[in-house]
Amino acid sequence: MSITPLMPVYPRTAFRPVEGDHCHLIGEDGRRYLDFAAGIAVNILGHSHAGLIGAIQRQAEKLMHVSNLYGSPQGEHFAQRLVDLTFADTVFFTNSGAEAVECAIKTARAYHSHAGNDHKYELITYKNAFHGRTMGTISASNQEKMHKGFLPLLPGFKYVDFDDLDGTKAAIGPNTAGFLIEPIQGEGGIRPASDEFMRGLRALADEHDLMLVLDEVQCGYARSGTFYAYEQYGIEPDIVATAKGIGGGFPLGACLATEKAARGMVAGTHGSTYGGNPLAMAAGEAVLDVVANDEFLAHVRKMGELIRARLQQFIGNYPELFEEVRGRGLMLGLKMKVEPRGFVAHLRDNHQLLTVSGGDNTLRVVPPLVIDEGHVDEFMEKLSAAAASYDPRGAM
Repeated sequence: MSITPLMPVYPRTAFRPVEGDHCHLIGEDGRRYLDFAAGIAVNILGHSHAGLIGAIQRQAEKLMHVSNLYGSPQGEHFAQRLVDLTFADTVFFTNSGAEAVECAIKTARAYHSHAGNDHKYELITYKNAFHGRTMGTISASNQEKMHKGFLPLLPGFKYVDFDDLDGTKAAIGPNTAGFLIEPIQGEGGIRPASDEFMRGLRALADEHDLMLVLDEVQCGYARSGTFYAYEQYGIEPDIVATAKGIGGGFPLGACLATEKAARGMVAGTHGSTYGGNPLAMAAGEAVLDVVANDEFLAHVRKMGELIRARLQQFIGNYPELFEEVRGRGLMLGLKMKVEPRGFVAHLRDNHQLLTVSGGDNTLRVVPPLVIDEGHVDEFMEKLSAAAASYDPRGAM
């Protein structure tokens, strides 16, 4: 038998973490690694957070899973807290970001179908986006690397250049149901949309009775310095898909919507066996207890500004490697002049610093949101040492 027990869809590295300690991971060999990848922006409270662990333990002793055929006091309480904190009137809980985006797509289509407009099913999406790995979410992206082997794609998506309002206007047609966009592209290279663009999308949606659907799976939940990134644009969406940080490492996602947007999501239209289970709700509540306050969000902005300032000062020392710093809050990207995967490996294997690459030759810096200045110092020391010792020719 030549295939591995774990289906070989990931090019896994030699680093094998077995334990977490706040903002560090510990490998099988006992070495400590500074984790500025955070499970790709998931572990927002770091590793081994006492409050999160305690909440999961207490709930596991009581009740882990029941069918959604029954009432859910746990889900109702958590959903109400999210409603109170956001634009939304209602919440559907999922197990992942891709499922949250799937629910968002269905909600946008159901909005029009409910009014008898079944022809309005097409979402305008944006090039270099990443919305997930299901058939629906890869179809919503123009990235051929995700399409290969899975054709034909699902119909109902039209791709436009990111941050192109004129192109978006031109793409609106009789079948348009709405827009699906990451306010800050993550895998696409930590690219924030402009204020003018996001406000323009809101105006277009209002003008044509379309759904503004935001994929905040990566940029939401305090990552960008506000609870959700849309707040920084001075707009309110109709639908938001959220995940990653919402469970702090426990599998959890959600689709948030206004009452108007969710008018087609009636009994029998959607479901999830595990979505909203009591154990996930306990994890979500524990994370929310920490992050949903002005003091925590101010800390995220402070640490983000500190890292940005130090990176901007640093990259001038290595003009052959780095081009610019971009992003918001603690969702930052270093645009590189070389392919970043070799440098990511160099950071990991030689300097025990974990980061993650992204599109557009970008090194993503997405640490736990609980980092302090000491972690920033350690990050910059390791990054500086790595840059000084890196030979791009040897990484090819």
